[in-house]
Amino acid sequence: MLLELAQWLAKDYRAFNVFGYITLRAVLATMTALAISFIFGPAVIRWLAAKKIGQSVRTDGPQTHLIKAGTPTMGGALILISLGVSTLLWSDLSNRFVWIVLIVTFGFGAVGWVDDWRKVVYRNPDGLSARAKFFWQSVVGVVAAIYIAFSISAPNNEKVIELFFQWVGSGFTLELPSKTDLIVPFFKTVSYPLGIFGFMVLSYLVIVGSSNAVNLTDGLDGLAIMPTVLVGAALGIFTYVAGHSGFSKYLLLPYIPGAGELTVFCGALAGAGLGFLWFNAYPAEVFMGDVGALALGAALGAVAIVARQEIVLFIMGGVFVAETLSVMLQVSWFKYTKKKYGEGRRILRMAPLHHHFEQTGWKETQVVVRFWIITILLVLFGLSTLKIR
Repeated sequence: MLLELAQWLAKDYRAFNVFGYITLRAVLATMTALAISFIFGPAVIRWLAAKKIGQSVRTDGPQTHLIKAGTPTMGGALILISLGVSTLLWSDLSNRFVWIVLIVTFGFGAVGWVDDWRKVVYRNPDGLSARAKFFWQSVVGVVAAIYIAFSISAPNNEKVIELFFQWVGSGFTLELPSKTDLIVPFFKTVSYPLGIFGFMVLSYLVIVGSSNAVNLTDGLDGLAIMPTVLVGAALGIFTYVAGHSGFSKYLLLPYIPGAGELTVFCGALAGAGLGFLWFNAYPAEVFMGDVGALALGAALGAVAIVARQEIVLFIMGGVFVAETLSVMLQVSWFKYTKKKYGEGRRILRMAPLHHHFEQTGWKETQVVVRFWIITILLVLFGLSTLKIR
């Protein structure tokens, strides 16, 4: 929006040409999202408190968490407002990747909003049923996977549609360019052809999986939001490289025209996340709820797919991966032992993983900061794949 205004003004005042630089607009998007969060955060928290939209706390969890009952939740709406407004203000609105990532983010956010609203307003402990939640996540994920599969291989939406119908007309045998291959980091020429269906399946799993992974991690004050900010900012670097013909060629990464504009989105995500952390830091004044966690996780997944860095996302988001695996292993082992021995047994003292460490004696702030440190190291390791190939 402001880019178009700057381009119009640049006809008479050349100084406005500076707004054409993606890096500058990414910084401005970060600052704008941060400012929106600071300005409207207190009002959003007061509104949530007035509506008695408070967090319920599991009784079988750490006893220290009981004091958090009633803390305003659904604060993820503040993140989405800051992220959405900042992205619309500073990004190129003609860019198709910006719109598909926004659709994914707000689509998953809508699923989370309905789930949270039913839980805290209608006092329905089940919220949106697991089947319904998974269905709507899948609808958004499938649509995004199909569109991204063709959009990274086509320069504009007209070519996307044309390529899609060519694929259908070929009896679903048409092969996409190597841009859709699964890239293996640290190797110059190692990649695995996925085919169109394989690419769609991978994209769907990344979007839905990362969404639920962030949601599982969101259990302590500030635990999920800071890793999201760190991973999102790092992905912004990858999108910038992918969208730059010179840098992508030099670093041996696929050149995806238009992908660089997602750097602005990632900047807005980082700013919105840091602004939310101001209120979510221990002791939290507000929790993000599913509306924030599901949306942010899906956003990270979608950006990683466009930048062709699914494995790097897996590396940098190692905390999210560990949290998810801890739940899967705990549930699977409990069911297996209950069936075999008649009594369920646990691998961890409690799942997700952050609760296990609390039960071993770590304070909440220790768990959070140590997980942040681990994420910083993993993000640096992920960024090293840009050059070490």
